[in-house]
Parts: sequence; C-alpha cells; structure tokens
Amino acid sequence: MKKLNSNLATAGIFVLGTGVASAMSNASSMATTAALMLQDEAAAEGSKGFTQVLKEQFIQGGAGFMGIVLLCLILGLAVAIERIIYLNMASTNTSKLKQQVEDALASGGVEAAKEVCRNTKGPVASIYYQGLDRAGESVESAEKAVVAYGGVQMGQLEKNVSWLSLFIAIAPMLGFMGTVIGMIQAFQKISAVGNLSASLIAGDIQVALLTTVFGLITAIILQIFYNYIIAKIDSIVNDMEDSSISLIDMLVDHKK
Repeated sequence: MKKLNSNLATAGIFVLGTGVASAMSNASSMATTAALMLQDEAAAEGSKGFTQVLKEQFIQGGAGFMGIVLLCLILGLAVAIERIIYLNMASTNTSKLKQQVEDALASGGVEAAKEVCRNTKGPVASIYYQGLDRAGESVESAEKAVVAYGGVQMGQLEKNVSWLSLFIAIAPMLGFMGTVIGMIQAFQKISAVGNLSASLIAGDIQVALLTTVFGLITAIILQIFYNYIIAKIDSIVNDMEDSSISLIDMLVDHKK
C-alpha cells in the first residue's frame, strides 16, 4: 500500500512538473511573438519617410485651413525666390565700376563714362548713367538726378517684399484660427454628449494643434527668406549711396 502511494505521488509530481514546464514554454513563446510584433510595428513606423509623415499629418489637419496655409507658403516662396534672383542680378562690383567710370572720364570724357554704365547691369550703373546724363548742365543737376533716380531704384528693390511680410503674418494667424475652431468643436461635442471623453474630442484637438504647427512652420520658413532679402536690399542701398557720393566727387574733379 505504501509502495502504491509512493508511485502515485511520484507520477503526480511528474505530471505537475510537465504541466508547469509546458505553461512556461507557452508563456515564453507568447512573449517572443509579442516582441516580434512590436519590432515589426516599430520597423513599419521607422520605414516611413519624412514626406510620408508630413503628408499624413497634413491630411489629418483638414483641407480647409491647411490648404490656405499651404497656399501662403507657396505664394511666399514664389515671391522670395523672385526677389532673391532679382537682387542677385542687381548686385554689382561697385569698386570695379567706380574705377572704370573714373578712368573713362579721364580718358574719354562723359560719353565714354556713360558707355561704361550702359554696358553694366544693376541699379548702381543706372544711377551713374542718370548722373552723367545731367553732368553737362551742372553738378547740382547731376546730384538731383542721382537722388531722384536712387529713390526709383530703391522702390524696384523693395517691390513685392510687402507681400512676403503679409504671408508671414497671415500664416500663424490662420493656424491659430484653426486651433480655436477645433477647440470650439470639441467643446460642442462635450456639451452635446454631457460627459468628458478623451476619444470624443481627441480628433478635434489634433486638428487644432496641427493647424497651429503648420502655420508656425510656414511663418518661420518665410521669415528666414524675408530677413535674407532685407539684408540684401540694405547692402545694395548702401552701395548705391556710397557710389552716388563718389560720382558727385568725380564730376566735381572732372569739371575742374
């Protein structure tokens, strides 16, 4: 009898140990499967490029305000690129031009200096030409022509820059407006349902925040271009003023 009980106990221990081992094996297999699934999800998220993520976020933000913000970005970039091209073409080596005009005045007179200006691009050369064109009357007339035409050239340099500043101001305002509208919609849903549920208002809040983010990104990008353009205009204007003074001095010396 004792031997039978001992055999039964031994068999029970064996069965129990086998069950525990099987359970541990199944748990380990499930953990491994879950880890592999998480790795696959992480790899899928990481495989998305920046453009794909940006497109998804843009779609989630809604076509209304996001489309207007995108339009501000496109128009602002178009104005900025056009101004940068124009300003780079308007830049002139003023030191070289002054030396050429001075040498032409000394060797061939006013007409030779005007020919040098005609063959040179940029506002500085245009100002020189207008001053030289009035040099036959008097130095005072040449000075007035230089000042007047300098104002005209400055207006050409600053053309359309005000539109760029307008887009910089409008883009974040549109983003904030989208945020306010999204929050209003979220509170309207809360009021209609009567209780606060995160899943109920999460979509509206996400749209609200995305419009703000894209509005700020647009303003930051355009602000960088705007500051570069303003710095370029200031540099050209300084060259124009310095060159105008040099031209008057050259005309006074030539008259003597």
